[in-house]
Amino acid sequence: MAEGHLEHVTIVTIHAVTSLPPGRITHARLAALIRGHWSVEALHHVRDVTYREDVCRVRTGTAPRIMAGLRNLAIGPARLIGWTNIAAATDHCRSHPADGLQLLGATT
Repeated sequence: MAEGHLEHVTIVTIHAVTSLPPGRITHARLAALIRGHWSVEALHHVRDVTYREDVCRVRTGTAPRIMAGLRNLAIGPARLIGWTNIAAATDHCRSHPADGLQLLGATT
């Protein structure tokens, strides 16, 4: 650290609620579970914002689960090849369908 400069430190307190009794889980494991939960929430956010899942009118039988699976099928390969913006990936594949087929290993 250069002379005359103070180091900036930020302390963040996070509160979480769990049904586990005290001492049954390590802090590191609890943090991993929380991160895992938020990764699921991030996927739901992408499905809702990009694919408008919450306003979808498909609500009976197994159709909602099938539609969620299809949305995940669209998101997964895009993430695997490096897309971080799923809306941009969707727009690209809509404009260039052959590229979308390549993601699935299909050819035109």
